Amino acid sequence: MEGEKRIVMDQMGRKVEVPYSPQRIISLVPSQTELLYDLGLGDRVIGVTKFCIHPKQWHQSKTFVGGTKQFKFDVIDKLKPDLIIGNKEENYIEGIEELAKKHPVWMSDITGLDQAFDMILAIGNLVEERAKSISIVEKVKEGFASLPYKSRKKALYLIWKKPYMGAGRATFIDELMDFAGFENVLFETRYPELTLEAIQELAPEVILLSSEPYPFKEKYKAELKAILPNGDVQLVDGEMFSWYGSRLMKVPAYLASLK
Repeated sequence: MEGEKRIVMDQMGRKVEVPYSPQRIISLVPSQTELLYDLGLGDRVIGVTKFCIHPKQWHQSKTFVGGTKQFKFDVIDKLKPDLIIGNKEENYIEGIEELAKKHPVWMSDITGLDQAFDMILAIGNLVEERAKSISIVEKVKEGFASLPYKSRKKALYLIWKKPYMGAGRATFIDELMDFAGFENVLFETRYPELTLEAIQELAPEVILLSSEPYPFKEKYKAELKAILPNGDVQLVDGEMFSWYGSRLMKVPAYLASLK
């Protein structure tokens, strides 16, 4: 089947023509780059974004094709990819449409674990590593099924500062909060902006400060403790709450360890 192509559907409902065994793959999303590594693709991945920090050896050796929202089209064209893998939320539609004029672009669209599982299996199928992708999904499902029950606490998950932005409903983070034993106080969808007054009115028992995309540090706790003196403000690993690839195998143990 070498040289042959097939039509597949991505998670955005787009039809994409791809080779049966793509050998020149570009990943535009950090969590999906890590998945490709764990699927054992090695030299078949030729380009990643500057934000694709895992695995470290790929970050140091692969060609950078720009950021997740700013592609270097000339670099991508020179690499001559036979498959580009992106994501609806993390990439920008104008750039994706431009790439799709010349190259096969398969897009994921993730709002929860079910979509993450579908993505992992679909990419495993695309790159002819079905058994490995099935094994990853089974390990993740086993891990989440074994999570201990926790009494629920009302929580706010912040992803940005200046302005503050929180993770609301219809997000992957919202579902992970639920598994971690937190009840999301944000009823708005996606990532609404929040003032200090609005945060005070929400009255979360716990505020979770993510390590990404904004790199919250210990020093940022004081401003929030000032408006919610009885609140528990915690720094959390954003990769564990928002990466939806093979890193999910490590997530259940991390969520179980949270206060």
